Amino acid sequence: MTSLVDRYVHTALRRVPEQQRADIDRELRASIADAVDARVDAGEDRDAAVTATLTELGDPDKLADGYAGRSGYLIGPELYAPWRRLVTTLLTVVLPIVVVALVILDVVDDSSIGDVIGTAVSSTLNIGVNMVFWTTLVFVIVERTGTVKDKLKVSWSLDDLPRYEPSRVPIAQLAAGLVWPALLIAALLWQQFGIGETPVLNPANWSFWWPCLIVLLALQGAYQVWVWRRAAWDRTVTAVNTVLELAFAVPLIWLLNSDRFFNPAFHSFAKVGSESDVEHWLTLLITVVVLVGTAKDIYDTARRGERARRGL
Repeated sequence: MTSLVDRYVHTALRRVPEQQRADIDRELRASIADAVDARVDAGEDRDAAVTATLTELGDPDKLADGYAGRSGYLIGPELYAPWRRLVTTLLTVVLPIVVVALVILDVVDDSSIGDVIGTAVSSTLNIGVNMVFWTTLVFVIVERTGTVKDKLKVSWSLDDLPRYEPSRVPIAQLAAGLVWPALLIAALLWQQFGIGETPVLNPANWSFWWPCLIVLLALQGAYQVWVWRRAAWDRTVTAVNTVLELAFAVPLIWLLNSDRFFNPAFHSFAKVGSESDVEHWLTLLITVVVLVGTAKDIYDTARRGERARRGL
């Protein structure tokens, strides 16, 4: 019967390149024998000493990776931080923009509300999974080959410590504050003047309300730049933010709940069943989102301004 040591060594060697096996076989057996002899000299039974020694050595596959100089992980600690930062950016910034663009295309193409929701869900899952998979694959290749590894900012120094300026708006927040108004303005213009035959939103509002909302969205983008350059959160910022948020939210909610928001000629909001009204529920959903989002933004800005004023 094969001994416990033989079984352990054979298991470890199966993951080692052929040309290295003979040397590693001798080295591993010698280190096991020395450890067992040391335990026996200390008074342990030989069988118990063998068991304890092999248990202490651990998983033979991991031991083989160490002998072969092979990493036993998908992405190592040197590349994990840049991988995590890139994946986080893709999922929180790029993915929402891509999904919103696809949803806008569906709306412009006069798709049903079910198709629009299906596009949003399937696109989020498919694109998100692909982003994570291909990013991870690239980092695995870099980890294994060392290609451009030295260019990926894997070393750290004190110069990398961020400068903590409580009043400064992070550049990511500035970017988001500019991207979303731009996307909403593009959506307003595209649904009216794009490739869709029937606009989703009421074209009668182009006499005043849609241009007014576009101006307010542009002002919100300018506000983000102003706050970023001002580098200060105070009551002036709170007041300007409150005025802009209410100036946009109040007419939008009024249009929604007075049946002036959607185009009466847009047929994708037809009734589904005898008691279900897609347009009614969509109006209610948008109203709730606008109310909650506006209240949260006003509260967060006011709270941050007060904390900055008190030096917290």
